[in-house]
Amino acid sequence: MRVTTKGQVTIPQEIREKLGITPAVEIDFIEEKNRIYLVKREGQTKKTYKFGKLRGIANIKMTTDEIMALTRGGK
Repeated sequence: MRVTTKGQVTIPQEIREKLGITPAVEIDFIEEKNRIYLVKREGQTKKTYKFGKLRGIANIKMTTDEIMALTRGGK
């Protein structure tokens, strides 16, 4: 794994999934006996989005132009 000039590394997907690391989750680096450990901060839960449960359920068959006209009051 290579460190970028900004000090960034990519955490492999299987590790992110195993630890539940998603965007905006806080992690800590723990140094112990010349080793560095990456740990998810305690109390972190998966962020839920206000309208997440509604995603993908729209069934209105409108074109983009029709939706834009509707939201802009037909202007």
